[in-house]
Amino acid sequence: MTSVMRSTWPLLLGILLLMIGNGMHGTLLGIRGGIEGIPTFRMSVVMSGYFGGFLLGSLVVPGMIKGVGHVRVFAALGSMISAVLILFPVEPNWIYWTGLRFMIGFCFCGVYIAAESWLNAGVTNENRGRALAAYIIVQLLGIVIAQGMLNIGDPAGFLLFIIPSVLVSLAFTPILLSRQPAPQFQTIKRMSFGRLYRASPLGCVGIFLMGGVFSVLSGMSAVWGAAIGLSVAQISLFVAAAYAGGLALQYPLGWISDRYDRRKLVMILGAIGALTVLVVVAAQPGTAGLVLAGALLGGMSNPIYAMLLAYTNDYLDQSDMAAASAGLLFIYGVGSIGGPLITGWLMGVIGPDGYWVYMGVLLLALTVYAGWRMTRRRALTPQEQGSFAVIAPSATSLTVGAALDEAQSDDSARTP
Repeated sequence: MTSVMRSTWPLLLGILLLMIGNGMHGTLLGIRGGIEGIPTFRMSVVMSGYFGGFLLGSLVVPGMIKGVGHVRVFAALGSMISAVLILFPVEPNWIYWTGLRFMIGFCFCGVYIAAESWLNAGVTNENRGRALAAYIIVQLLGIVIAQGMLNIGDPAGFLLFIIPSVLVSLAFTPILLSRQPAPQFQTIKRMSFGRLYRASPLGCVGIFLMGGVFSVLSGMSAVWGAAIGLSVAQISLFVAAAYAGGLALQYPLGWISDRYDRRKLVMILGAIGALTVLVVVAAQPGTAGLVLAGALLGGMSNPIYAMLLAYTNDYLDQSDMAAASAGLLFIYGVGSIGGPLITGWLMGVIGPDGYWVYMGVLLLALTVYAGWRMTRRRALTPQEQGSFAVIAPSATSLTVGAALDEAQSDDSARTP
């Protein structure tokens, strides 16, 4: 791992700063919306804008990079992010904010694609797995750190919008000044959704449902927290707990998934997540209970996402992984757009508990569907399964495809 850090530290440092900036911005905007008195449903539209922009970016940015190169796209989109971040407090209008969020999502998608291309090209086959693991850890760690930084200023002012803008600007310095040359960019061939669904119905349906769960966790947690009167410190602690839970449980649950039927594990984790939601809605716990619930929900959801990708990978040839990952992430993006919108509508109908109810319904649906799929296809043996790969929901298809490919390569190397 030391050699990996030595060769990739400019990229990892840049990604860390980017994730701190993005993590601060997402939570801060939900808090500021409550301060400005913007209705919940309108804030859900604002939050959904990011995922719409991210989805469009996944389709458009690869062509931009192929046309003008990594460096120009990276610098242009990075400058755009830095400028847009400080425009939010200028005019607290939900339509204006939605447009800015859409731009932020589009630009961040492009920046991630460019950075992940650099990372994949800058490592060898021998250390690629460790580099990708370090990348995912840095992503999740950056979001956790971001929540703590929200407590150093007043969310009603300008400072907390300026800080992520500065961090994003600084993030490009180590990356653009590194000696590592920009890689040749290869666009990913698409796989038809019909073929992808036939390969793994559970993978497609599950990824769609998890898109809704993650978009609510990342996009609506601050809106929900502001609606029930949580302080900035309490909201930031809740969001940090959700990501820290995911970071802590990815590896142990991934290890288990390599040895048992992944469908059964997805079903169990989905049931635990749904039960967590039920307990919260029924008991209405205090801050400590909410933080524990957030950690459990994040701790269940993050591994489920990676398991669904690994499970789909089990039924594909290695040559199809990149195309399949692009298709799955498109499905994930469609689910992500609807998550905040439906949650905002539910919160308007039944109150703040709508935040929990929507995630609970999605996790329950995943539990039931995974159980039903177990009756439709035989379980693979541990020897037939590929290895679990630690993957965060914020990773683009480049890293997902590379991580899955690396996992299968490791399996091949271990096979006598």
